[in-house]
Amino acid sequence: MPVISSDSMAGRSALGLSRQVSEFIYVCAIYLGIAVLITIVLGATVPSLRQQAQQVHEALLIALRPAQDLNQIWYASYGVDDRGSPASTVDPDAGALPPEDAKAEKRAESETRSPEAPQLSFSRALQASVAGRHVEGITAAQAQALRSYLARKYRIAHSVAGALVNTVFVVAREKNLDPQLVLAVISIESRYNPYAESHVGAQGLMQVMTKVHKDKFEVFSDGPIAALNPIANIRVGTQILYDCIKRRRSIEGGLACYVGATGPSDGGYGAKVLAERRRIALASGIPIGR
Repeated sequence: MPVISSDSMAGRSALGLSRQVSEFIYVCAIYLGIAVLITIVLGATVPSLRQQAQQVHEALLIALRPAQDLNQIWYASYGVDDRGSPASTVDPDAGALPPEDAKAEKRAESETRSPEAPQLSFSRALQASVAGRHVEGITAAQAQALRSYLARKYRIAHSVAGALVNTVFVVAREKNLDPQLVLAVISIESRYNPYAESHVGAQGLMQVMTKVHKDKFEVFSDGPIAALNPIANIRVGTQILYDCIKRRRSIEGGLACYVGATGPSDGGYGAKVLAERRRIALASGIPIGR
């Protein structure tokens, strides 16, 4: 019968112990990997679910709010009411102005603006944008995504992008137009340069031909010069686009009319605008309107 030495027995014991330790470490590594994977998955999904729940909550609040109130809320930020008249900024508890001061104020106002001209205050729109306020009907996440897309692509300030987005959404909804269509027209026409001018005299964000549409600027105290005011330009440009779509009875035909195409081809203008509208909708997460 062979004799097993003590050294051999010690070696076997050490080998067995090392195997057990390695198996234990291997099992621990597996469970640690599973724990890390679960942590990563939860970290990725929980904030997304929370954000989705917040968006649903905002959408419900928007849906339950009367449409008339939406315009009044945003127009108040611009210093005008929903009819385009100056919003009252007088403290009701402060008392009325003396008759002489009131007459002087009315006289000064009549000298600077026509009776029916809306008060155009792009600075108020910028202040609202800087404060993080966005137009009703879209969520905060959608508004932020849209302004970030425009600011990054067209190299404009985020506050300006937010103010323009809010303006377009208010004005386009007045005409039952898709706001993202108007934003796309601005993209193709001027790349968001409010002082752009073409070789034929088209001016501003939506490249309005002031000589052709001079009558549409009569409501503004500055007349055709108001084409370089972002809000006035968007108002007139949107009105022209609305009239074109109504006349041609389709968005494609309306875009051809807007660019001045009289024949069967618009030189690819409509395709460019619609492609940009799709990109804007994809970036913002806002469905394309009809």
